[in-house]
Amino acid sequence: MTATPDGITYADYLDLDHLLDAQHPRSELHDELLFIVIHQTKELWLKQILHELGLATMLVREDRFAEAHKALSRISRIQSVMTLSWDVLSTLTPVDYVAFRHVLGTSSGFQSAQFREFEFRLGLKEAAFLDRGEGGSAGQNRLRAALDEPSLWDEANGALFRQGFPIDDPDAIRAGWLAVYRDSETWFGLYQLAEKLVDIDDALAAWRHKHLLTVERIIGFKRGTGGSDGAAYLAATLAKRAFPALWSLRTEL
Repeated sequence: MTATPDGITYADYLDLDHLLDAQHPRSELHDELLFIVIHQTKELWLKQILHELGLATMLVREDRFAEAHKALSRISRIQSVMTLSWDVLSTLTPVDYVAFRHVLGTSSGFQSAQFREFEFRLGLKEAAFLDRGEGGSAGQNRLRAALDEPSLWDEANGALFRQGFPIDDPDAIRAGWLAVYRDSETWFGLYQLAEKLVDIDDALAAWRHKHLLTVERIIGFKRGTGGSDGAAYLAATLAKRAFPALWSLRTEL
């Protein structure tokens, strides 16, 4: 029976019976539960990030920068919490992890459709990742949509264009944002938006760095369970930026 609003309990509202029954270790080892909970929690946070990112992208499209600020700030705060969670996972020693690593099979965080969608919707679109996820899944369908739809960076540049700046090519876009920074009082809305984008990019870089350190600490330079190059692959992503123009212009200020 469905509880009425007056009689609904904490467990009912949060659907705790389903949530707390979603952890299914494949070994009898104590530490596997931590590994599952950490990764499920990250996926829940990514769900919230995508929820906020959808709102922020729509608000930027409508030049409602002050309202977008809240959603963008929430995203970067969530990213900080996610990055801190690597410290919890790092309590898993190499000996602890190797004891149950075999039960993961070919599953890997590399296959996370939500993380890839987050990248795509920021503006880091790499179509090759469509073939590396779970084929035919709802996640892959979302990735295809994210690849085709305007990203947050696209919408930010659209806002720049609506203020009279050309965006014909990457050099023009960079010059436009540089002009915004050089006269931040006149273009304060765009300037504040740009700084929130940098906050998110900064937090994403911190996430990548801590992810790499955690992987090196636990498995060294072994290949990833999903077939990736493990730590070597993660190291190659450290220089990735969703909004490179907003970083490079700082040299000229």
